[in-house]
Amino acid sequence: MAAFDYIALDPRGKEKKGVLEADTARAARQQLRAENLTPLELNESHQRQRGNAKKTGTRVRGGISTTELALITRQIATLTGSGTPLEESLLAVSKQTEKQKIKSLMLAVRSKVLEGHSLASSLREFPKIFPEIYQATVDAGEQSGHLDAVLERLADYFEDRQASNATIKKALIYPSMLVVASIGIVAFLLGYVVPQVVQVFDSMNQTLPVLTRAMLSASAFVREWGLTIAIIAVILVLAFQRAMTNESFKVRVHSFLLKLPLFSRLIRGFNAAQFARTLSILASSGVPVLEALEIASQVVTNRPMRQAVKTASAQVREGSTLGAALERTGYFPPMLLHLIASGEASGKLDTMLDKAATHQERELDSLMSVFIGLFEPVVILIMGGVVLTIVLAILLPIFEMNQLVN
Repeated sequence: MAAFDYIALDPRGKEKKGVLEADTARAARQQLRAENLTPLELNESHQRQRGNAKKTGTRVRGGISTTELALITRQIATLTGSGTPLEESLLAVSKQTEKQKIKSLMLAVRSKVLEGHSLASSLREFPKIFPEIYQATVDAGEQSGHLDAVLERLADYFEDRQASNATIKKALIYPSMLVVASIGIVAFLLGYVVPQVVQVFDSMNQTLPVLTRAMLSASAFVREWGLTIAIIAVILVLAFQRAMTNESFKVRVHSFLLKLPLFSRLIRGFNAAQFARTLSILASSGVPVLEALEIASQVVTNRPMRQAVKTASAQVREGSTLGAALERTGYFPPMLLHLIASGEASGKLDTMLDKAATHQERELDSLMSVFIGLFEPVVILIMGGVVLTIVLAILLPIFEMNQLVN
């Protein structure tokens, strides 16, 4: 039995979309006509999903966010853990969701399972929806007979990853808004307020203070070139984004970021935490170390660090220990390396990787707190200094006039 996405007309002529299960496309059309629907378009779900994956790349999740992926994983884990057969679990999840894309996806996976394929091989039909870590972990869970426990770990992993990314984004929103607001306020003061106030002194034939003359020059520059500079800035940002699609350029940028004092610690901490957590869930699920390293390297967003992990993986394949291979890269923190080495020595690598990931995530949270704690007052102080300079430039001529009167 296969799943079909359909578009049909109801008796009132209104278009209706949905998903249904049938043995053949002909049976699906008959089923639609039996429900007084006129079929307009009918596509087998897994073919459509694969087509979308090729067209849209990583964004195919076709509207399936990381949160939604964690939710359906949690639902499947709960149902299979309670003894419900896998195909019935997939059917139940498809009925629970109101989103047609998720419903279509679940029924498409179910149709492959009903054909005799394993869940892992069924998921491989949708590589842009289910990442490699998902496929490998499910495969290991099926082979070990602990699919429900593995799915629970996967749900935890994606929920934690989503929460971590959300925390970082929220932490960066306020400083970003503060910088934008500061630039806007200074531009407004220089472009509009300063000329309006200082022009009063032009008719007095008075020699203005140096600071006031400098401020007037800055004001004239902003009024004459401000819009042009803003347009150039937008063009440069767009050009930079386009250039970042080039791998060699991206490597150079990422290498430069690793040399910046505070940003380097943040980037290394974030990537080390992602790497350790991914490697932890793969190792605890029974995925071989070499395969786990290859998959975990994909979550490392910094290109030099990703290449370093791949180099370490090659050294492990040649007989080196994981801790020693990662230490030679020079990118990973000492505590992470120490815990990995201890895990290898004690034969409890998965447990120590979990502890290493937890420690690294806490350290990253601390670094983010320090970064935000330093960044906000620095921006406020700079903003205050600029505004004070503008105010002084306006007030100095007034002070000089008062001294002349006295």
